[in-house]
Amino acid sequence: MTDAHKSDTQIIACPHCHTLNRLPALRLADGDKTGTCGQCKQLLFSGAPVVLTEANFSRHAERSALPLLVDFWAPWCGPCRTMAPAFAAAAQKLEPQVRSGKVDTEAQPALAARFSIRSIPTLILFKQGREIARQAGAVTTEAISHWALAHL
Repeated sequence: MTDAHKSDTQIIACPHCHTLNRLPALRLADGDKTGTCGQCKQLLFSGAPVVLTEANFSRHAERSALPLLVDFWAPWCGPCRTMAPAFAAAAQKLEPQVRSGKVDTEAQPALAARFSIRSIPTLILFKQGREIARQAGAVTTEAISHWALAHL
């Protein structure tokens, strides 16, 4: 495969089975959300946040071409529960430019520790495996979308 051909495709992690898939870069640039996973045959863009765990985090944050916006939250956190619908709406709005995911800090304490989560909710934006922005506190759908796009 030539370098030119490789640059024409991007690797996208499936939000359902987390398999890595190749998708033509032009389809992403055009906002096409119709790609399907070669493994599970489900849509690569569901418009919903992906539940992230230690097992699947690196596929979405490091190996997938899409920037990843992560909401670190906990079930007992009132502001987290209040922000959940806003985050879900922002996830729908941001795809296919940005993949959104949620990390339950109670169920995934190693991920919370890895990223030094001190308060929740905390949003972290990753690009190619690197943290590029962080924000703590509950925010609206518009604020989430604007903040994420402003840092890309």
